[in-house]
Amino acid sequence: MKYKRTESLERLESTLDAGEPIIGAGAGTGISAKFAERGGVDLLIIYNSGRYRMSGRGSLAGMLPYGDANEIVMEMGHEVLPVVEKTPVLAGVCGTDPFREMAVFLEELRRRGFSGVQNFPTVGLIDEASDFRKNLEETGMGYDQEVEMIREASDQGLLTCPYVFTETQAESMANAGADLIVSHMGLTTSGAIGAKTALDLDAAVERVQAHRDAVAAVDEEIHVICHGGPIAQPDDAEYVLSNTEGVVGFFGASSVERLATESAIESQTRAFKTIDY
Repeated sequence: MKYKRTESLERLESTLDAGEPIIGAGAGTGISAKFAERGGVDLLIIYNSGRYRMSGRGSLAGMLPYGDANEIVMEMGHEVLPVVEKTPVLAGVCGTDPFREMAVFLEELRRRGFSGVQNFPTVGLIDEASDFRKNLEETGMGYDQEVEMIREASDQGLLTCPYVFTETQAESMANAGADLIVSHMGLTTSGAIGAKTALDLDAAVERVQAHRDAVAAVDEEIHVICHGGPIAQPDDAEYVLSNTEGVVGFFGASSVERLATESAIESQTRAFKTIDY
């Protein structure tokens, strides 16, 4: 179901007014979306990494040239959008895509039934000090393109929930009109295909707070939630939210669908193998 930006924002405010955190969930399949919605999720986000993740590959596959990220999210929409009954669905948009007229593509997403967008794949995951990242920025495929994509989406009336990795990016996205900013701590840890290298939770708390403070300096009405890195389980998210000020929720992709799927399928299979006959 497609929601206008104002309707989506009203729904999020209602969640906070009820004393609940805003929870977003990544969905790589229709069944993931269906049952995340039944669990009470506030936002559903679909992007190319969801497909790779649920195919048993690491989420960073979405950052590599294994497929057309923007075409994949449109294909995933055909699977996910029809099974979602009452939750805004956001598309992960590769804002640096040089082969799409971005304003037209965003209009297509809106017509298809998406309520908003997020910037993924994102060059924000690439180390700013690396030559590769510098070269991307120098050749017109930098994070500033993602900021402009969010600005255009906002102008078109889509809900915008971008990933940020630094205080400067948080400020830029706030100035671009972002509605809900997601403080990204890197690839999620835990599970069979999760990251092993990540911040610890206390370092994540400091970084998330810094991002939130940068956003608040621009506009205190913009909400900030956290995602990724060591924030893998509900207890991790609770720790971050309890030790920060003004951070109001969590976005889980691997945390919601991959980790839950890994443990549930393995446990169910083991239970069948213990049948007496």
